[in-house]
Amino acid sequence: MTAEATHLREYSLVEHLGRCQRLWRMVADAELAPLGLTHPRWTALWKLKRMGDGVSQKQLAESLEIELPSLMRTLGQLEEQGLVTRVSCTQDKRARIVNTTEAGRQVLAQLESRIVKIRAEMLQDVSSEQLKIFEQVLSQITQSALDKLDQLKTLDR
Repeated sequence: MTAEATHLREYSLVEHLGRCQRLWRMVADAELAPLGLTHPRWTALWKLKRMGDGVSQKQLAESLEIELPSLMRTLGQLEEQGLVTRVSCTQDKRARIVNTTEAGRQVLAQLESRIVKIRAEMLQDVSSEQLKIFEQVLSQITQSALDKLDQLKTLDR
């Protein structure tokens, strides 16, 4: 295979992964919209569930790989909906700790059942073995990207 053909195949893979992610997100957003949750809101709420209550806004933003101001706006909206609370950290008054409310936990239960349903539908034609291999390949690509970013950060110093 020529270098150009290899480049085009790799470029196509990136495009395909991006399109798959966007389509999956569109399906999830449409299925979760009846819960009154936009994409930023449900992803923040879902990540908080996975991390557990009592995390700082900064930790949550880092885990979501978004900027803190964007998350703060989303958390404000979730607070207005009565789904989360934010309190000052007892050790560091500058930090705000995020917790789900009882209403938030109820919405999360609905969110989880819908996410499980979406995943089942999206993966219905994919065997367990295919999924396992796909996850391994994605993990390898992700690690390569993280390694490259670390390398670039080192060069910037």
